[in-house]
Amino acid sequence: MQITVTHKSTDFDGLSSIVAATLLYPGAVAICPRNVNKNVQTFLSLHKTAYNLALEVSVQPGEVSRVVVCDCNQWQQLENADFLQQCKEAEFILWDHHQQATDMPIQRQYVEQTGATVTLLLRHIQEKGIAITPSQATLFLLGLYEDTGQLTFSGTTPEDIRTAAYLVEQGGDLEIVVNFLHVAYNDMQKKVLYRLMRSARQYQIGGKIISVGVVRLDQHVKLAAVVQLYASIVDADAVFIVFENSQGDYFVIGRSRLDEIDVRAVLSPFGCGGHAGAAAVTIKKEKGSATDIRDMILASLHTVAAQGPLVAELMSSPVMTVPPETPMHEVRDIMHDQQIRGLLVGNSSDLQGIVVLWDLKKLTLRKQWDSPVKAFMRRSVMTIGADALVREAAQLMVQKDIGHLPVTSGKEVVGIITRTDILRYLYGMV
Repeated sequence: MQITVTHKSTDFDGLSSIVAATLLYPGAVAICPRNVNKNVQTFLSLHKTAYNLALEVSVQPGEVSRVVVCDCNQWQQLENADFLQQCKEAEFILWDHHQQATDMPIQRQYVEQTGATVTLLLRHIQEKGIAITPSQATLFLLGLYEDTGQLTFSGTTPEDIRTAAYLVEQGGDLEIVVNFLHVAYNDMQKKVLYRLMRSARQYQIGGKIISVGVVRLDQHVKLAAVVQLYASIVDADAVFIVFENSQGDYFVIGRSRLDEIDVRAVLSPFGCGGHAGAAAVTIKKEKGSATDIRDMILASLHTVAAQGPLVAELMSSPVMTVPPETPMHEVRDIMHDQQIRGLLVGNSSDLQGIVVLWDLKKLTLRKQWDSPVKAFMRRSVMTIGADALVREAAQLMVQKDIGHLPVTSGKEVVGIITRTDILRYLYGMV
């Protein structure tokens, strides 16, 4: 007996992964948790007979020869954990795109940073030349699109996009995908969203806007969809919501739309699982009050915000300067010969101004090229410390609409960082 299993509160990536695994392991049966997300439940009510699915294991632990775990790597996430832990003779195989260490007795694992777990399985399905039906392709598309925010989340990889194209070629129905990924919110979800809109507060941390809310729940609610909608409404770079249940325990969900804010790293002090852009964790009431949890999240945010490459690592040094009496035609020649777009005026201990390529383009008269640079330089020069974060430099450039930032250490100018340096870093070209 071979079985494929996934996490409780199953989403489409979990469901599509256990179905895809049955193709890679012929004869395997996908065990679907009874606790699934609402849109998954609706989908299954129409499609469950199209796949080799079962709602419970009908054999003894000793009869299970292989357990394929998909889209999760912790015992506590599995609905049938007690049964599975008794399968002492079974081979355990893990397929996952979460990077945290597993607590399961895994003998083989396929773990990579992709937008969706089903992408990994589909890579091997294609390599083996296994045919898939349009119905299967549609389910796999649902899993891929849901976990990548329809290919818009920062964790989406080129392979995810290529896999989506492959699934459409195999008959995946995008109209069905759109219908099941856009579900109506029930009254309780609307109430939770209303409470969230009223109670959440915004903080500016590391130059980013973070929204943190605390909501008490009176009954069971599907929360992921509520947080996703809230995140799309508010003007914030990331959101962290602390939900307190009737027993006093907490469930925290984080969402981020920027690579610089890794919600998994922010929630890691609580033993979080998930992705850089989307993560969740359950916290016992012994950790403190809801306010304590919120303050711990804020403290972790400050710690994470203080991490990252420094300006000193990207700046150009030593910096080139010219005296204020230098003729503009010499400035032009220096910038051309050195292939630079900006030049500092003065010296490292006496910065008097800056001239950039755009300033040269303003010169229309021949005699202006014989004039000293001090007549055209910008005297108000914004600087940044060498120990500042690169993201702070990027924010300053955006706010002030400038492309060059002299870098200082104490009172000395020790280098310069440009918009081009920032872009090269952002696109992994350094």
